[in-house]
Amino acid sequence: MEEEDIIVPISALQHYLYCDRQCALIHIERIWQENRHTAEGRVLHERADRYGHEQRRGVYTAMALPLACDRLGLTGYADVVEFEQTDTTRIVRPIEYKRGRPKAHRADEVQLCAQALCLEEMLSVDIPEGALFYGQTKRRKSVTFDQALRQLTEDIAAETRALIRHGKTPRAVYAAKKCDQCSLIDHCQPQAMSSHVPVSQWLAAQLGR
Repeated sequence: MEEEDIIVPISALQHYLYCDRQCALIHIERIWQENRHTAEGRVLHERADRYGHEQRRGVYTAMALPLACDRLGLTGYADVVEFEQTDTTRIVRPIEYKRGRPKAHRADEVQLCAQALCLEEMLSVDIPEGALFYGQTKRRKSVTFDQALRQLTEDIAAETRALIRHGKTPRAVYAAKKCDQCSLIDHCQPQAMSSHVPVSQWLAAQLGR
């Protein structure tokens, strides 16, 4: 398959930035396993996507809006998109719902920016900012789509597409802070795969043989 024929899910960009191996397990090997963190995130998204649209105080809100960007080969859904018309400006604002709290890395911001790039192409509008709503803090975090974030998002989209086109899962590199929270840790086996110990020897040790 040619690289330009590959359509990348927007969610894959977040997976790639968090861990390229996790991204490959999900989007190449089609492996998924839910844990408490993913279940909480799923429930939060289901609440956000419950209704199709609503209008309140001059703001039209669309939920679970389908998105696509031909230029970057992206597709997916926005949890919430707010449309507001002022006297002079049409404001479009994507809102992404996340469990937990704001993170040190930029994976959530890249996912949100990718949604904005899709909306800009679809609607022929400029979208300067959006927001991330975190379930733990119950607050929105404003995200400005500056040139640095836009470039990072486009770079990650290209790298993710190349990974999927290549069709090979990267070798595991164990990082406790990330790996121990990942729902795919049992499939990934990062501690075994990162070491120089043969997998058969590592399994035997785990079984107490």
